[in-house]
Amino acid sequence: MIPITKLRSGTTFLDNDEPYQVIKYTHVHLSRGSGTIKVKARHLKTGSVYDKTFKSGDRVEEVDIRRRQLQFLYQDQNEFFFMDPTDFSQITLPDTVVKAATPYFQAGDIYTIIVWENPKTDKEEPLGIDLPLKLNCKVKTAAPGVKGDTAASVYKEAWLENGLKVRVPLFINPGDTIRIDTRNGQYVERVS
Repeated sequence: MIPITKLRSGTTFLDNDEPYQVIKYTHVHLSRGSGTIKVKARHLKTGSVYDKTFKSGDRVEEVDIRRRQLQFLYQDQNEFFFMDPTDFSQITLPDTVVKAATPYFQAGDIYTIIVWENPKTDKEEPLGIDLPLKLNCKVKTAAPGVKGDTAASVYKEAWLENGLKVRVPLFINPGDTIRIDTRNGQYVERVS
C-alpha cells in the first residue's frame, strides 16, 4: 500500500481492483482540516482518463507492471499472436490492447508488451504495448518527384510496405527505407 501523497506522474495504482496510471497530481489544502488530492489518471485497460479525488490519509495498492520482450508472429482477424523468444510460449493479444500500434507491426520483430498480475485472477494480463519512438519502414510506392519543385519544401504521398500512407519529400523513391515517428505517423528522415 502506498500513501496517496506519493502518487506522482507515472505511478501506477489499483482503484476498485482496476489498474490506473497517474497523469497529473494536485494537492489541494483549504484552511482547516485535511487536504484532498486530485489525480488525473488513465485506466490502463481501456485508455480512458478519469479525475479521482482522495483524502490525504488514504492509501492505494501499487500495481506491479512488468515489461516483456515478445516477438510478433502474425495477425488473425482481431487477435495478434506473439511469442516469448526465451521459452517459445505464445500469447494472444486482442486488438483492443494493441490499438494504434498495429500498422507498425512487422512479423519477426520484437516488441515490448506491458503486463500486470491481476490480483483477482492471479493471471498475467496484457495492458498495452510500448513502441519505439521511431521505426524504419520501406517505401512500397511513391509518385515520382517533378524536377524543379525543390525551391520550397514540397511533399508527396508514399505508401509503405506496412500499409501506411505518409507524406515524404520529393527525393524519396520506391525501395528507400525511411524513419517514421510512431507517435504521429510522420516522416522523420531517409535511412537508405
